[in-house]
Amino acid sequence: MIEIYYIEDDENIAQVVKEYLEGKNCSVSILPTIADAKDALQKHVPGIVLVDWNMPDGQGNMLCKWIRSKWRELPIVFLTVRDDTRDIVLGFQNGADDYIVKPFELEVLYSRIQALLRRAGNVSEKYLSCGSISLDQSRMMVFCGGKEINLSQAEYQLLLLLMINKGKTVTRERLLEQIWDNNGNYVNNNTLTVTMKRIREKLNQPSCLKTIRSFGYRMEDSV
Repeated sequence: MIEIYYIEDDENIAQVVKEYLEGKNCSVSILPTIADAKDALQKHVPGIVLVDWNMPDGQGNMLCKWIRSKWRELPIVFLTVRDDTRDIVLGFQNGADDYIVKPFELEVLYSRIQALLRRAGNVSEKYLSCGSISLDQSRMMVFCGGKEINLSQAEYQLLLLLMINKGKTVTRERLLEQIWDNNGNYVNNNTLTVTMKRIREKLNQPSCLKTIRSFGYRMEDSV
């Protein structure tokens, strides 16, 4: 199933597009403001983003630029009434992968979405997020509140394993086995505690990283 975020403040247009695409085995989340879009993206990265230009709390081209600065491989498509050549060029300069002028044929939109995803692959699996923390697996980079955080190899692997299993408790035994024992580095139980302490310090004590006393750790989005 294709997961889509559609940033659009016109409820009628949004619903028409949503109903059509969901009939094509897509899951569409409508986000009526740029603030809503940023909040949703920081919690979870979809397969593709559709963006209108004129939004009640800003311009879609600036949102596009913001998205591209954080998720360089995430496909972005403009759906807008702005058909001026300068706007189209600006949209591409700010990171858009495609630009479709309203009104448009829904069948054409779906075909373009499919074409972009064939080239990009499953982008949502490359980007993991929880709270203010995001992880780019393709570049092995970690960000907290938009700022890049430098982690050691063990710290990165530990955080990656927890984020891949977001919402699930990962036991201390599994973490020790997969991160250290698999590399032939036999360590005592205190090594995990110390490494986790360093991760928390570097990530400003994130509330989404939970300790399950005497058992393990869990990443979960704050309610």
